Formats: sequence, structure tokens, C-alpha cells
Amino acid sequence: MRARALPWIRDVVPALCGIAVHFDPWHPALPAPVLEYFRELIGESLKMASKFEDAGRMVEVPVCYDPVFAPDLDEVCSLTKLSAQNLQKLHTSAKHAVLMVGFSPGQPYIGGLDAKMSVPRRATPRTRMPMGAVAIANAQTAVYPYDTPGGWSIIGRTPLTVFDPAREPASLFAPGDRVQFVAISRAEFARLSGRLE
Repeated sequence: MRARALPWIRDVVPALCGIAVHFDPWHPALPAPVLEYFRELIGESLKMASKFEDAGRMVEVPVCYDPVFAPDLDEVCSLTKLSAQNLQKLHTSAKHAVLMVGFSPGQPYIGGLDAKMSVPRRATPRTRMPMGAVAIANAQTAVYPYDTPGGWSIIGRTPLTVFDPAREPASLFAPGDRVQFVAISRAEFARLSGRLE
């Protein structure tokens, strides 16, 4: 839809189960009746979606899977019957893609989690997920942009700044981006971030 560059569309905001199209209702080129046009436009866009499957940027995300940054690693390993090493290998070898950005500014919902790693959301959410926490739930990975509450299982942490309002663009991730998680050591995490925890 964005590739069409229609002058009356202001923004296209994808979500996991829907899409919001912000448009100028007074634009002279706005087709009538608008709801029927949108139905056709969305249908055509969905048919063409496979052309854009690999069109997003590739974002490489270094992750330290060390237990000091992964408080839920043992529990996830127990639930999935995977060793920590196999869990890390599955996470770094899968093809991931950003489905949407939401919940809090800059937080990506990343699809592509190997089904063997699938665990439900935590029964009791945490009041604080640390900035850079890499967490999983169901078939997705999230990377927390700053300290915020959350209910996913933390399996590692990235030293990257996920959201910075002074940066353009402010979010490291955008819908459609492909994501490659790369395992790093605690020493590499400290070098890249300048912090130990």
C-alpha cells in the first residue's frame, strides 16, 4: 500500500490482526465510495504481498544469551525440553521478520520463532523488563526498547539502542524488516554497550 504512494493516504499502520489506513477525507483524489475502494485496495495489496516478502531491511541483532541476561532461560528450557545451547541455536538460525511495532514506542513483534521454542506468556507479568531484553512468547520474539512491564520469557539481552527519539528513524525496527539474531558473549555485550548489566 505504501509503494502505491497514493496522495490521499497519510499513513499505513500494520498490526498483528489488522491494518489501519490513515487518509485525508477531503483530498480531491479520494475515490468514492471510499470503503469499497479500500476493500479492493487491501485485497490487491494482500495478493501482491509476496513480492515484498524480502523487501525489508536486514537488521542484525547481537544477543547475549548468558544466564545473567536470561532469567527465564532455565524455565524455557524445561518447558521446551531443549538445552540452552540448542535453544540459542534455534533462535539464531530461524528466519525472523518484524510483524509490527507497538505496545510501547519502538517495540517490535518479531515472527518466525521456531515452534520448538514456543512457550506461553508468563502467568504473572513482570513490572520491569530491562531495556534490551530479548523475550519470547508463543511464536514471537520481542525486544524491549526500555524498562517497561511485560509478560514474556526473557532469554537474552541486546546492547543495541532499540528506540531513541533523537534518532531518525527513532525505532531500530520497522514492519517488514528481516531480523537476524547473533549470539555474543558477556564480554562482547560489555564492549558494545559500555555496561555490564
